[in-house]
Amino acid sequence: MSSPAGDVIEVLAEPNRRRILDLLKDGERPVGELVDELGLAQPTVSKHLRTLRDAGLVEVRVDAQRRLYRIRPEPLAELDAWLAPYRRLWSGSLDRLERHLEEGTS
Repeated sequence: MSSPAGDVIEVLAEPNRRRILDLLKDGERPVGELVDELGLAQPTVSKHLRTLRDAGLVEVRVDAQRRLYRIRPEPLAELDAWLAPYRRLWSGSLDRLERHLEEGTS
């Protein structure tokens, strides 16, 4: 997959990276807090954060001795836009199933 959405999907295929985004969805957090929450070694978390940053999914802000990470929503919005036609397809399938089930009980 060579689209921006494909790049994001490839990065998010790793479960720990999705867990990091889940932890960041409510706001920025320092690396140490992410390490504690994830139960992973600091170098491992830093490696995942670097991959997320390289993909544009997170950004970092330095505050004295701390590095604070937060989500960049733009790549996720691009992924959401790419998924929209598939979501409509899925929704249509569910609507047909619902109608079929209703007809079976009538």
